[in-house]
Amino acid sequence: MKIIVSAFLIFFIFQNVGLAQNSRVEKRFDFDWKFSRTDTSAALNSDYDDSDWKGVDVPHDWAFEEGISQDGAQRESGGYFGGGIGWYRKQFSVDSDMLTKRVQIEFDGVYMNSEIWINGHYLGKRPYGYISFGYELTPYLSLGANTIAVRVDNSHEPSARWYHPCGIYAPVKLVVTDFVRIARHGIYITTPEVSASKANLAIQIALENSLDKEAELEIETVVVDANQNEQASCRSRVTIPENDSLSISQKLTLTNPSLWNIETPYLYQVRNRLFNHGKLIDEHITSLGIRSIEWKTETGFWLNGQNVKLLGVSEHYEGGPVGGAWTKELLRWKLQLLKDMGCNAIRAAHNPAPEMFYDLCDELGILVMDEIFDGWKRKAPEDYGSQAFDQWWQRDLTEWIKRDRNHPSVILYSVGNETKGAVAKDLVDLCHQLDATRPVTSGHSGSEFMDVFGVNGGSEKSSFFTKARLNKPFVATEAPHTWQTRGYYRTKTWFRDGYPNKGQQPFELPDLTEDEVFHYEWTSPENWNNRKQHFNSSYDNATVRISARKTWELMRDNAWYSGHFRWTGFDYFGEAGYVHGGWPFRLFMSGALDVAGFEKDLFYFYQSQWTKRPMVHLLPGWTHPTLKKGTLVPIWVYSNADEVELFLNGKSLGKDKPGLKWDEMQCEWLVPWKAGKITAVAYNNGEEVARTEQITADAPSKLKTTIQIGNFESNAKDLAILTTSACDEKGNLYPYGENRVYYHFDGPVRLRSLENGSPIDTCHNLGTNVRRLFMGSTRAFLQSTRDSGNVGVVTAAIIGERQLLTSNRVAIDVQSVGIRGAALKGRMKIFYTTDGSKPTTKSSLYRKPFEIELGTRVRALLVRKGEILFEMEETFAKNEGLYWGNPAEQKSNEVISNGMQAEEAKFEGAKVSRDGKNFFGKGYLDFTSQEGYVKWYQENDGSEGNFTLTFRYALNDSNRDREMDLFVNGQKNCTIKFSKTGSWKVNWATVEIPCQLQAGANYIELRTTGQSAPNIDELLIQ
Repeated sequence: MKIIVSAFLIFFIFQNVGLAQNSRVEKRFDFDWKFSRTDTSAALNSDYDDSDWKGVDVPHDWAFEEGISQDGAQRESGGYFGGGIGWYRKQFSVDSDMLTKRVQIEFDGVYMNSEIWINGHYLGKRPYGYISFGYELTPYLSLGANTIAVRVDNSHEPSARWYHPCGIYAPVKLVVTDFVRIARHGIYITTPEVSASKANLAIQIALENSLDKEAELEIETVVVDANQNEQASCRSRVTIPENDSLSISQKLTLTNPSLWNIETPYLYQVRNRLFNHGKLIDEHITSLGIRSIEWKTETGFWLNGQNVKLLGVSEHYEGGPVGGAWTKELLRWKLQLLKDMGCNAIRAAHNPAPEMFYDLCDELGILVMDEIFDGWKRKAPEDYGSQAFDQWWQRDLTEWIKRDRNHPSVILYSVGNETKGAVAKDLVDLCHQLDATRPVTSGHSGSEFMDVFGVNGGSEKSSFFTKARLNKPFVATEAPHTWQTRGYYRTKTWFRDGYPNKGQQPFELPDLTEDEVFHYEWTSPENWNNRKQHFNSSYDNATVRISARKTWELMRDNAWYSGHFRWTGFDYFGEAGYVHGGWPFRLFMSGALDVAGFEKDLFYFYQSQWTKRPMVHLLPGWTHPTLKKGTLVPIWVYSNADEVELFLNGKSLGKDKPGLKWDEMQCEWLVPWKAGKITAVAYNNGEEVARTEQITADAPSKLKTTIQIGNFESNAKDLAILTTSACDEKGNLYPYGENRVYYHFDGPVRLRSLENGSPIDTCHNLGTNVRRLFMGSTRAFLQSTRDSGNVGVVTAAIIGERQLLTSNRVAIDVQSVGIRGAALKGRMKIFYTTDGSKPTTKSSLYRKPFEIELGTRVRALLVRKGEILFEMEETFAKNEGLYWGNPAEQKSNEVISNGMQAEEAKFEGAKVSRDGKNFFGKGYLDFTSQEGYVKWYQENDGSEGNFTLTFRYALNDSNRDREMDLFVNGQKNCTIKFSKTGSWKVNWATVEIPCQLQAGANYIELRTTGQSAPNIDELLIQ
């Protein structure tokens, strides 16, 4: 099969700028909204008093702003964030000239069920939270003040299988045009022929005439290069009847074009100008990237005639530190990090992003697999598939294709993810109708109808590489699935479903050592709710079926393997229970970067394979406060150099060369641990090209604050990222630092997030001035405002080892940093107490570090020029912070399991009981005298297939056994007979039921049958 695609384009958005007199004006509409969480129907009226509402700018995400709680409406699937209903209102002024124009409001993303009013007039509803849309305002505007009102309804939750934003989370604009104009999404340009010598452009232009008379028009198209030099032009004449529309076609040829590609994403501009009797009445500017793409069954993906592997990641728009409310500059930072890793492609999983995402991918040279739907029916209890898909999919898919088909970065459409249904063919047909230049795929859904065979977790199975595949181009749409926690290591391999697991058909992944070397955890295993609640090793040895290294080997060496989109680029909020066991775990740790944007070791593995600039990265760190001297530690080094030499305290431990086989891609040494400095030096042709080192740090006593900043002008868009780390007296990073860092901001600045990347830190990102260090570091994400003036920040911490592992000394460190202009000057004083009492200016004045004992609560007051900036506190005790014991020797008071606990599932008619013993988790469901049900959610990230369901229960009815009906995805599977176990509370037994699960979301439910039921402890799926 061969599919050839050529060039594409994007809107270039002018904000607050008129292109010419009487021509199109696009105004940024993001500032000075009013917001309320009260559902007040009167708010739709223009005369409603909103003076007590909160002032906000958009993008705005109220779920992220309000933070998480254990009873958050989105539950574990949404990272325990909330939902609910919110209202937005904005007043704007209309002058007499604007009343002679057409005015449209355009939203790039409102999640979800948005309803819009202008001056009390209802404009419409849009259920889908991930689609752009617009409404005509013209008939309802008045001279002077006008009011837009927006109601957003997220009262039905969970509405996604991961975290979703709430509110107007993407930009808004007003578009003002003449009554004769170029239609919305009215420019469509393709290049049916592209070569080094020329590019033929085919341009379709949709025009609208809203006047009661015909319009005689001239449409001019000019192509200019990056230096604004004209390269080609043409003109056409057309007459549009009154209150009508039509489309015209134009053709142009560019000679010796500069092609858009990954390394040099060259962009032209296409300027379409509309004249009425010589008067310019509309102008539209589109960015144009000239390139050709081709998909071949035997050799994969081709760009401009060159075979290119898709080095991709799947990425939720919400992956990262700010939930869904991204600014363009912050989104640029995120995408640039992925590009720096060597990533050249992104799957927009599993919904479209706002248009600025595609604009940035065009600019940065990132290929996009553009995806529209997670499912074609219900997957999450209240998702789009459940609420609106059948009625809205055609309209939403049409909006999506017409908006995105002009982006050179978009090389592939995806219409579904781990779902099924007869609608698959209709989805593909509509894509082809709207844009015949790009192929269509899916995440292993309706594959027989797709142009490109996309496979999720099934492409990780060993059998996938030996059995027959569909005879069409292939891409791994979601692989590999691996997990890492920044700064956490285990030398024993971990498979999510155990190893070997015949159903998962995993590749072999041996342990690094016979006995586990590292024994620290986030807390003692006796505090875990289930066996899932642990961190994941950064050695690339925590997985479902396959390692990142083996996946890359297979992809690199098989020509038909066009590339992959690993799950994921960044960690993301949500899916906290599926792999990680639920609260306090709040996010999914699948990224090469965590939610704070800190690079994990996996980031550097990909960089070593996907980039050419010499690099070297060493893992793990060389600070181990409880490790015995002489313990053999596996040292890995990732590098793209010819060879690497390792040194310990200046002594060479020998050289190693990165290999091509998966288990030789890292250089390896087994090194007896002792304090000091370990150094990795990379060589090409015998010359040093890169080096890195890890130094054993003493107990932390200082903060190190660095700032990554743009211009930070008074424009409400510039970004500053403040990174704060724990260091010892010599400035060496202490990689286990976990003290609270406090912030005080001076000047006009907006805090977007305080984030440390920890999977178990349940503190809010906003509405606070404090965040703990996680594995030594944390970040503050700041945005400029429209106000001028100096901007600075003060950071401070009571710093030391929380369990006093190697030192009982505590320091209090304060730093002041200028972000725009100089930091605010003024002598700062610290007053502190060590008995837990509230500090005052009469308390002890801090002068130098001091010694304490375990169990001490230190509190401190930071004062600058007589003003109290904030109060701090830190507790140093045996059970504070990381657990440093040996889990293998820990005698747990709880029995923990790999299964899904019944008390954590959705249920009715039962009560949670802890009366008894030998149950798993934190309790069980007592059905002894109740009727009801228990329902588990299980995501199958592989192909549909046969599984075994194991239910653990207790029953002691002397008269009879008891039965429950088993339903799988709403269909009755069988009736299960539970036999007596001899006790209701102590003796537990299991019953196994064979079952077929579909790809993606599955719901497994036990229902009583009118005779009560046994007590249910858990469900295990294998």
